[in-house]
Amino acid sequence: MIKAIIGKIIGTRNDRWIKQYKKKVLAINALEPAYEKMSDIELQNAFEELKKRVRSVEKDLQEKTLLEVLPESFAITREASKRILKMRHFDVQLIGGMVLNDGKIAEMKTGEGKTLVATLAVALNAMKDESVYVVTVNDYLAHRDSKEMEPLYQFLGYSVGTITASVRDDDERLEIYSKDIVYGTNNEFGFDYLRDNMKYSLEHKVQKSHAFAIVDEVDSILIDEARTPLIISGPVDRRMENYNKADEVAKSMQVEVDFTIDEKNRAILITEEGIKKAENLFGVDNLYKIENAALSHHLDQALKANYLFFIDKDYIVANNEVVIVDEFTGRLSEGRRFSEGLHQALEAKEGVSIKEESQTLADITFQNYFRMFSKLSGMTGTAQTEATEFLEIYNLEVVSIPTNLAIKRKDLNDLIYKSEKEKFDAVILKIKELHDKGQPVLVGTASIEKSETLHALLKKERIPHTVLNAKQHTKEAEIIKDAGLKGAVTIATNMAGRGVDIKLTDEVKEL
Repeated sequence: MIKAIIGKIIGTRNDRWIKQYKKKVLAINALEPAYEKMSDIELQNAFEELKKRVRSVEKDLQEKTLLEVLPESFAITREASKRILKMRHFDVQLIGGMVLNDGKIAEMKTGEGKTLVATLAVALNAMKDESVYVVTVNDYLAHRDSKEMEPLYQFLGYSVGTITASVRDDDERLEIYSKDIVYGTNNEFGFDYLRDNMKYSLEHKVQKSHAFAIVDEVDSILIDEARTPLIISGPVDRRMENYNKADEVAKSMQVEVDFTIDEKNRAILITEEGIKKAENLFGVDNLYKIENAALSHHLDQALKANYLFFIDKDYIVANNEVVIVDEFTGRLSEGRRFSEGLHQALEAKEGVSIKEESQTLADITFQNYFRMFSKLSGMTGTAQTEATEFLEIYNLEVVSIPTNLAIKRKDLNDLIYKSEKEKFDAVILKIKELHDKGQPVLVGTASIEKSETLHALLKKERIPHTVLNAKQHTKEAEIIKDAGLKGAVTIATNMAGRGVDIKLTDEVKEL
């Protein structure tokens, strides 16, 4: 009660932060007229002088010096952005940049230009002559953002590199990490750190320091995927025929008779009847004797593969291989494999080539990797709900940034239906209604399977549409480019949910 009264009088902690940042915004804006009058060369020289000032002081004083040059750095970066990208940072974006520089999380609503906001803190912190990492949730965003912002960084005298799964060569990776600014995914940065720890010489390590990282969609990476282990593994000698035999036994077993399913914990418990059936089919007298440990393990994994993991939801089959679908991003996780024989069990289930099982050689969680950085900050549209976790685990405070303009989006109530058929009927009806008006429609689905169900229903109704899921990932840029056109209907899994910018054409903005 007392806290609420005090909050009304002096404002919330967030209000006080914003008030302090707004004072600095005034100082940045006051510099704008002078920088506008400068030629490109003069502007670049002014920025180089700031770099020299930061690099001339001792390492432990550089952070203090960054704060001193922040107004000039932000003002020059904004002016450079106006000239090179034809985009001028709004005042609220300047606040977002200051929040990132302070090692906090900037909570910014969808459409507020987080990619442009990051350039302010990146350009400032790269003055310390240590690589700045910009972390995104997928290769598409890493490539898009780096290419869009690279002309600005180059104008300011910085080099830019992008680490994606397609970069296989060690020397090429070493070259990319030598750049001033490196864009990449959380997976690529994490795996490169593990590979570095398996190298014998320092000069072959690609990550020279962990000075500053800005994590886009920070709630997804640092909270949702915090305990996800990144694992580098090596081969283990196993008898390949055991996988097929275990799959055959698993397929012959009945739910609630031979085993029960624990959906919540994604676990399977074999009943006494199931044990007897398995022993009979394997031709052993005791499945749980030490010499049969491998068989019982293979059976456990085969049961999971057949009854807990589903094609077009947890994985797809492509080019005679089982490829994981990332549960957080909806994208294919090329090169990643389930551990402890589960991937082999899925390969046996689907009748594709079974590859060797592996053992863990090195592992780390995203939580432990990102806690190594001297300074860490992040951006997202949704962070306040996890503010306590961010503070307790990463010592990161969340600052809610005001929007530049009033939000026009209307958030409607959820609609609940008795059956999936009724739900899909209602969805198709709504799509038809909006499509007839010419409004672009984006429909989100939870899995590849659901997106293809909707695809079939729309095809039946002869409504033209495109589908974006892990199977069409190569066409992603083209599909997203057209999703804002008049009458466009796009069915997408969660791979289109994070950081994807669908631009509306002028003719549909008023529809």
